[in-house]
Amino acid sequence: MPFLSRNPATEESYGEFPSTDKTTLLATLGRVQEAQKSWREVPLAERAAALLRLGSALLAKRDELARLITEEMGKVQREARAEIEKCARLCEYCATEGIAHLAPEPAPITGSRAYVSYQPLGVVLGIMPWNFPFWQVLRFAVPALLAGNAAAYKHAPNVPRCALALESLALEAGLPPRLLANLFIDDALVAEAIASPYVHAVTVTGSERAGRAVAALAGVHLKKCILELGGSDPFVVLADADLEWTVRQAVKSRYMNCGQACIAAKRFILTPEIADAFVQQFVEQVATLKTGDPFDPSTSMGPLARRDLREHLDLQVRTALSGGAQALLGGHPEVGPGWFYAPTVLDGITPASPVWQQELFGPVALIVRAHSEQEALTLANDTPYGLGSSVWSRDVARAEQFAARIEAGCSYVNSLVKSDPRLPFGGVKNSGFGRELSAHGIREFTNVKTLWIRESGNA
Repeated sequence: MPFLSRNPATEESYGEFPSTDKTTLLATLGRVQEAQKSWREVPLAERAAALLRLGSALLAKRDELARLITEEMGKVQREARAEIEKCARLCEYCATEGIAHLAPEPAPITGSRAYVSYQPLGVVLGIMPWNFPFWQVLRFAVPALLAGNAAAYKHAPNVPRCALALESLALEAGLPPRLLANLFIDDALVAEAIASPYVHAVTVTGSERAGRAVAALAGVHLKKCILELGGSDPFVVLADADLEWTVRQAVKSRYMNCGQACIAAKRFILTPEIADAFVQQFVEQVATLKTGDPFDPSTSMGPLARRDLREHLDLQVRTALSGGAQALLGGHPEVGPGWFYAPTVLDGITPASPVWQQELFGPVALIVRAHSEQEALTLANDTPYGLGSSVWSRDVARAEQFAARIEAGCSYVNSLVKSDPRLPFGGVKNSGFGRELSAHGIREFTNVKTLWIRESGNA
């Protein structure tokens, strides 16, 4: 099956790219492994310098790369440029702070010398999504490269030009050929890649279904894996929240990237004292969002990335409505070319709603009215997912205690959920396991090796 590049706003085709067969795949992975064997011998400081060059290359081509993102998955231009800038900051963070995270750690052993060393595993295979086509790849690849690994990636089939651009950027930055390697392979060949002797670890960012499949394959072949999967993040508004600030951030969190983000707020859980006022202001602000040409600076929200994604989202919305939800705004695809969906707000969502256990990956906000603060916490945790969460209150200490009790990989107080190179990122429950970013993420794809040297005394 070829990889197709198609503009989701205009449905214009930019061409197709043939997928690789098994023989070519294994030959490519063999070359990736050879590149890694040489790269692991490069001093850590030189690896870091190469990543700084990669960051500079990203910034030098920011506008060109942002255009690619918009053309292939529909992100509005200002968000696409911000994605490239964030990738550059990741390169800078890993190159400056990562050296310390990978430094040997001595252990006090009487009569002997011992330390922990962080050594590369080999080739890390990434199965990557389309919603942040540069960030998602580099989020796993940059720390892995710093640690001395190579990174091969199977990108989503609708962003092939972004996939090729990543490989070209690495070469322009002076990284060895095939150290960061794009693989145009079908899903069926992922199993062959994981089973091959050239791949030593695997990571996937995507759906729960994809995560389960990859984890099973990695388990069969005893290869480490990291899963960053979906989310149904609660956005909990307590009675004393700063309403104006909270509503503004709620709109941004739900509708950025056309709602196509695993860490976007999806369930807006409101305590009774503030619910009606929040909903009124929220709907008013969502109604001002402008869908349209993602290259137009006045556009708030572009299209969904693919036709099938819009069809699935619309089915979820119609099912919710038939189950008793009310559409306060939107609730339908936009008329005309492109895969646009109207910004939508659904009220009356309860645990009995058909969508309660699902992730809605698009511009649809679910309003959940709690009877009390304690019930708000119960509702926040009543989900198979556990990626991010946020709590909003003027009483920061109380909100912090509330946030600490939410079952999630991260909880934010009076701030949007976001990934930051300085902090570990990942989830619990069906949102996956393992961590990316920070010292924790840099060390995930290393052999945490103990070295013990007896230097005195009798044998």
